[in-house]
Amino acid sequence: MSSSETGYSIRIDMPSQHMQKIFGMQDAYVKKLERYFQVAIVDRNGGVTITGREEMARKAAGVLRQLIVLSERGNEIEEQSVDYAIAMGMEEKEQVLEQIDTDCICHTAGGKPIKPKTLGQKTYVDAMRNNMIVFGLGPAGTGKTYLAMAMAITAFKNNEVSRIILTRPAIEAGEKLGFLPGDLQSKVDPYLRPLYDALYQIMGAESFSKNMEKGLIEVAPLAYMRGRTLDNAYIILDEAQNTTPAQMKMFLTRIGFGSKVVVTGDASQKDLPAGTKSGLDVAAKVLGKIEGIAFCSLTNKDVVRHPLVQKIVKAYDDYEAKEKGRSREKYGKRQTRG
Repeated sequence: MSSSETGYSIRIDMPSQHMQKIFGMQDAYVKKLERYFQVAIVDRNGGVTITGREEMARKAAGVLRQLIVLSERGNEIEEQSVDYAIAMGMEEKEQVLEQIDTDCICHTAGGKPIKPKTLGQKTYVDAMRNNMIVFGLGPAGTGKTYLAMAMAITAFKNNEVSRIILTRPAIEAGEKLGFLPGDLQSKVDPYLRPLYDALYQIMGAESFSKNMEKGLIEVAPLAYMRGRTLDNAYIILDEAQNTTPAQMKMFLTRIGFGSKVVVTGDASQKDLPAGTKSGLDVAAKVLGKIEGIAFCSLTNKDVVRHPLVQKIVKAYDDYEAKEKGRSREKYGKRQTRG
């Protein structure tokens, strides 16, 4: 380390095989680090030199060290990892990424490890391990359903449960699809396709098909849960914001002995008819203080899809917050006049 009139410098050793991954295509990741921390990063003789204001140079160095650890553990360095490492670096929580990376839930059929990628996701995964019922709430792209699926498949493979049941309400996303052709399975499949996609990726098509045929994995619309008692099963209710309070109560009272339940939903993407209360909103108010039930709220910081998705989610959050503020202001003026 050294300081001069031009700035403060820190050198970090970085083997060439890791440097290529951490710098990114056309140095895109390192350029992003330079912009965020207002530093210059130069690679020389098997290492990098970071130059800038002392505080920012130290933060940038902390981020790079975390990315080196991830690379040494065999991880591909993705833009989301870099963005999250920067966010943690700005908050001086550089060690978070390294700690999260040690938690491997399972591997996909292709051998890719499934791990939580943010602190919010890690909290969500731990809640699923430690509670009988978990509500995973948050915007699109935060891994709510995918991580729940990974936990269910892991429990199934470890013989902790004897079957997996996946369900969601069959409600169109703001469109009228009319009468769908085919048998019953054909009619409900479009609504359940996201669940199938995750199962294929994690289990592999062959394993999934065999377990489906044996009845050990069941994918069904929520209406089919009525009248059943679900023992020794891992049950996932997806898109729960589109349930009514009566449907949510019906679902939660199906749970039997030895079962685990994960309910996922995004309160900002309701497709219910206007004026209809969401069962997810009511459940959050009614069940919030019951032991054994955990509510995990994920945010735009936990989005792990393309970085643009994170920006879209944040933009909508900001817009909706402004609209609520304007509505309150108008209401306040009306009350004053009255």
